[in-house]
This record gives sequence, structure tokens and C-alpha cells, in this order.
Amino acid sequence: MSDKDQIREGNYTDEEMGFKPKKKRGKIALIVAIIIITNLCTAFVASKYWINIPLIDDGSGVSIKPTREEIEAFGKLFVVKNNLEKYYYGDLDEKKMVEGAVKGMTTGVGDPYTVFMNKEEFEKWNADTEGVYVGLGIQVGVIDNKIVITAPFEDSPAAKAGILAGDVILGINGEAMTGENLEKAVGMMKGKKGESVNLTLFREGKGEFKVDVTREEITMVTVKSEMLDDSVGYIRITSFDEHTSDNFNKQIHELKNKGMKGLLLDLRGNPGGLVKECVKVASNFIPKDETVVYTIDKAENKNLYKSVGGDFYDLPLVVLTDEGTASASEIVSGALRDYNKATLVGEKTFGKGIVQNIIYRSKDGFGDGTALKLTVSSYYTPKGNNIHKKGIEPDEVVEIPQEVREQKYDRSIDPQFQKGLEIIKNKVK
Repeated sequence: MSDKDQIREGNYTDEEMGFKPKKKRGKIALIVAIIIITNLCTAFVASKYWINIPLIDDGSGVSIKPTREEIEAFGKLFVVKNNLEKYYYGDLDEKKMVEGAVKGMTTGVGDPYTVFMNKEEFEKWNADTEGVYVGLGIQVGVIDNKIVITAPFEDSPAAKAGILAGDVILGINGEAMTGENLEKAVGMMKGKKGESVNLTLFREGKGEFKVDVTREEITMVTVKSEMLDDSVGYIRITSFDEHTSDNFNKQIHELKNKGMKGLLLDLRGNPGGLVKECVKVASNFIPKDETVVYTIDKAENKNLYKSVGGDFYDLPLVVLTDEGTASASEIVSGALRDYNKATLVGEKTFGKGIVQNIIYRSKDGFGDGTALKLTVSSYYTPKGNNIHKKGIEPDEVVEIPQEVREQKYDRSIDPQFQKGLEIIKNKVK
């Protein structure tokens, strides 16, 4: 995922779901109702490290009437609220109290990808699908409850500051960070242009160190391509946003017109993105109506995402992967592997095989513009493999030495790129 968001997997503008709390219960009833809605709702809007399941709102909304048992179970909220109002020495902001209680519920789940976002947080998170945000230009994920930088964007403030893939974020502006603080960390790295953010990092072989990084406007260019020689094309996808598949399709056809006979597809450092976009990209190489990925939710419902078809079913293909290849990019890698459409070269992928969806309301329920992002299902490759916390092993394992990682990037000393190029050249002979 990136400091512009969590790993995102889908659309999140298809549906609004809400309820109308009874006025007698006051704002505390809102808390109880929100808890219950997370258990009772079986339909969710599509989401972002990046999968969504879009639905159409029928306009009926959701009406919640808490049971006596449910009210008793969360009675401590009433007790705390009443004591604060009675004894707290100072002013109380009830809106912030409710928000804090709701955030506490999602924190209690113990899943860094399940979070409640207030209006400001949701606006920041939502902005990334347009491809522009203000931040540091890094992608992050969670490994062993640590926030790990999977990749800095090319020419980003983070890259200029010498931040490397694999660096662990221990703190931001003096505040300690763990995997449980993922959303908070992402939010703290975004903000006003020109402001400095102090990161406490840990790097293997170097230990703990601090670095100041100045926020800049980050414009996401998710697809870049070129011809490496007369017959080999190269495309790098850095994430899957709203325009990625269109740009990919345009550029792969341009490469074909230039004489491309084989493709080196670089998915390294790609934290994922919209599932519909990664499915469209994979569809270029997988016959129409074949399954690209499927998801299974809590109720054992199975949802298939099928190829929409493409023009490059027989194109020789090599895919570069590393530990930053996550979620939606693992969907592409896994599907191409299962259909024997590509040779995977590099390192084992990140291993994020779960799906987050967004529930949001603009009228009532969470309040104007707030949202709940929560894990709702697992995804599986066409052959039924779930790679969560496992990753995908490449066909050709090639690691990059630490001394090479610390140097300014140069293809000539990138062993993964060079191995991938060697293999694709042999394929097109």
C-alpha cells in the first residue's frame, strides 16, 4: 500500500448503506447501531491493498433496532459517557467522543486493514484514485505487525531522501508506530505541501535512524513502457488506479506496432489497486470468460472475476516480482502463473490475499462523508490458491544484494531485470 492509502481493491462509489438511530437514545445509540451494522450487513460497497465488490443501492437503507442483549453488551459505553459528563474537569466534545469510540471498535478487531475514517480521513484516502495527492511518495504494508516500506515512488521526496524498500517505519514525528497504526501512519505522512515529516526508520545492516522528508504533490503515473530492443517490450505498472488498464492497453498496442515480440512486465513494488483494473490488465493474456480471481466471504459466498478478453494470449511474457508486489498485483501474477502464461522472476511476493470493502454514508449513520473500511473476504487464484501471508514464489528466484539496493537505480546492475531480460529474449528467438 502507499502513503496515499491502504492497498485498494475496487470501486467505492456504488452504494450507500445507512440507518436512522432513534433520537431518544442519543449519539450513544449511534455507536451501538454501528457495531450491529458491521455484523448484520451482508452487502458492501466495493473497496481499495487494494479489492471491491460493487453493489447497487436500492434506496431502502438499513434500519437497526438494537436488542436488549446488544445494549447490555455495550453498556460500558453508557457508563463511561455518563461519568465523563458528570465528573470530567473540562469541556467535552461529544462528536469526538463518539468518533473515538467507533475507532476503538475497529482497533479492537486487531486487523490493520479494518478502520473507521472520519470525513477528512476518507477524503484523503479517496483522493488517491484520481492519481494525485500530497505526501512522501512511498508504498507501505504490514509484516509481523511492522509497517514496512515496500517501495518509494520514482523521483518522490522519499526516494530523494534515500529511503529504501524494506525500511521499517518505527515512528512518525516522534510517535511510535506499529502495524496496528497503519491507517494513522498513512494519514500522518499525508498533509500540507511543503511541510516536513520526521521518520524514525530501521534498516537491516544500518539499524535505527531518523530522516526528515518534505511533502510534495505526488502525481501517479502508473504505467510506463518502452522498447528494450527491436523485439522486446517493457511495461512497468506501479499501482492499479482508475486509468491503469486503459493506459496499459494503449501502451501494449503501441509496443506491438513497434515490433514487440515478447514483453517484460515489471510489477515490483506494486502494492495493488482496483480489482477491476488488475482483472482487465490480466485479461490481455487470459482467454475471455476464464476466471482471473475469485473471492470467498464469511458466508462462503463465491464471487468470480472473469477475463474480459484481449489480444495477447500467445505473447511471450516474463513478470518481475519482489516483496513489494502485493494484493492486486499478486492477482495478476497468480493468474498468469496458473494459466502458464508467464515466467515469474525475482523474489517472493508480499502475500496479501484478503479483500477490504468500503461502507460509507453521506446522509446518516456514520455522518457526512465518513466511512468504514473492513476486511470482508479472501481471494484465490484460478487454481484455488490463497496467498495470504504466503506470497507467490517466482519460477526464477533472483535477489538484489543490499549494496545494490542502496545505490542509485541502474538497470545494468539490477540482477532481476537482467535475468528477466535474458529469459524473454530466449523466448522470442
